Formats: sequence, C-alpha cells, structure tokens
Amino acid sequence: MQINVSQQLKEAIGSTRSYDVDATVDIANQESHVEGRFSLVRTDRGILARGTLRTEIAVTCSRCLRSCPLALTLDVEEEYYPTTDVLTGAPLSLPDQSGYFTIDEHHILDLTEAIRQYAVLAIPMKPLCQENCTGLCPTCGHNLNLGPCDCPQQEIDPRWSGLRKLAMADNT
Repeated sequence: MQINVSQQLKEAIGSTRSYDVDATVDIANQESHVEGRFSLVRTDRGILARGTLRTEIAVTCSRCLRSCPLALTLDVEEEYYPTTDVLTGAPLSLPDQSGYFTIDEHHILDLTEAIRQYAVLAIPMKPLCQENCTGLCPTCGHNLNLGPCDCPQQEIDPRWSGLRKLAMADNT
C-alpha cells in the first residue's frame, strides 16, 4: 500500500491524516487480504504511521499437520524517514540505526513491508488448529482429531503407572 505524503511533509509537525487499508500483501509466501485503519502523523523527522490491521493467513498445525486459517490483529507503529527534501529535492541524511523505513525520492510511503514484518512476527512459532488438538498417532500417523486409530494400545512402562493414576483422577 503506497501513499504520497509530499503535501503532509510540507505541513506542520503534528498534522494527521487517516487512511483506510484494504489491500493484498504477501505474508509468509501467500497473498493475504489486509484491512483496517492507519493514521499518518507528521513528526520532526518524518512521518509516523500508526494503525490496527486485521488479516488471515493459512498455517500448518504443529500437532496434526493440517492446514488451518489463523486470524491476526496487527498493531503497527513505525516512523518513516524521507530520503529527499520535499522543497529542494536535496538528499537528506538518514538515521544511524538500522532497520528503519524510508519515504522514497518521489515522497511515496510504502506500508507493505512494515505490514509484512508485523504479520510474520505475529504468527505463533507452533500454531494449532484448535487448542485441544490431539495430533497424530505416533505409530500410524492417523489424525486423532478425526477419531481413534486401529493401532493396538501400547503397554505403559510400570514405572509410569503412578502418573497414569493421577491423569485418570484428573479426568473424572
């Protein structure tokens, strides 16, 4: 999503503009529809982009390996720095730190990469299709969410029988 901010860069510090977001962004190698609202605030150094966005991506459950949708809410807040002066066209010095976002020489602010980064960070390391996903049978690989498999029950090591009794007591 690209926004021309040349007029806002000429305005006073604190000037605000709001935009609705309704775009498609490549997140984790899949096209995802992103929607929400952004506000752009003029700062002494550039433009502060702030907004809450919603999207949904397909992930693989870490227990049953089934593909499932994952809804994400992204609270994005990033400052964008201009690379050229809006009045003179002269190049501007950029911050010393790394990982900042810039406004290009045509005064276009592109939110796409920030949205992508926030979405990738919001994806859980071990996503689940449902909180109580039972996973796969370790013997035959059957998805236990669909019902039990035909594998024979394995005998439990007698040293663990005390824990089995505790687990059975918790289920009653």
